[in-house]
Parts: sequence; C-alpha cells; structure tokens
Amino acid sequence: MPRHSNRAKQRAGSQTPARATARKRELGRYKSSLEKYCADRLSELGISFAYEEAEFTLQEGFNYEGEYWKMTPKGKELLNKTGNAVLPIKYTPDFVGRDHNWIIETKGYTPSQHTFPLRWKLFLNYLYKENKPLPALFIPKNKFQVDECLNIIKDLIKNGQI
Repeated sequence: MPRHSNRAKQRAGSQTPARATARKRELGRYKSSLEKYCADRLSELGISFAYEEAEFTLQEGFNYEGEYWKMTPKGKELLNKTGNAVLPIKYTPDFVGRDHNWIIETKGYTPSQHTFPLRWKLFLNYLYKENKPLPALFIPKNKFQVDECLNIIKDLIKNGQI
C-alpha cells in the first residue's frame, strides 16, 4: 500500500489530515494538550479530580413572549422567534476537585469573539450567590501556570484551606 502525505490525503477528499487523527488519539478524551497535561500532572500528584462532569446552570431558560425577530444565518430575511424558547446558559469547568474545593479551567488562546469571559463572570456571580464555601479557582494558560496552580492546590490542601 503506497504512503501518502497529508496534503495528498486532503486533495483526495479526506476532510481531516492524518495528523489530526493521531493527535486526537494522543489526547484521548481531552480537548487540548493543555487539558491532557493538567490531567496527567493531577494524576501524578495523586490529586483526585473530575473532568468535565460538573455542570452549572448560570441562567435558566425561558420563553420570550414579546415580539422577537431574528436574522437568519444565511438568508436576508428576518425570522419570527416570538414565543420561542431561549436556552439556559450553562458552564462546565474542565477540572473539579473530588476531595477538595478547587476548580481549574485551562485556557490556552482565547479568540476575541469568545463567550468565555462573560460566562466566567456569570459563574463567579453564581458561586457568590450560592452561599456555600467558595472554591479556589484557577485559569492557567500554559504548562508553567498549570504547575503553579497545582503547587498552590497542594499547599492549600496541606494547610487545610480547601
């Protein structure tokens, strides 16, 4: 069987190059190499965690009964959305401590049009209003910062703060 380059596979009609498949296999269930690195380091340190298991509803869904007209994705006309359901706003953190009260949200590059900053502020407000002990929160952007977070978590656990 002849070997083909990624470029040849793309030209032949394949939607993704071979490298993407290998990369996905390498990452396993994680969505990024930073998430995988964080999970591997947490496991190495024996810190129990859940990956994308906790989901928080930051705003309940509802029906907007007033007049509501919305542009269509590809068409020129407006579409009547009056009375349609507005979906809830939910947030699922990357890593949550199983035995201790901490949350890590790994964020590499965040595009300027990304919804994360607004969702994060809603999440902080949600936690504040829950009237429960606040978790230690971390948003590392690279491996160095992941290691720094984990050192802080180890110290907080050791000192009984979380």
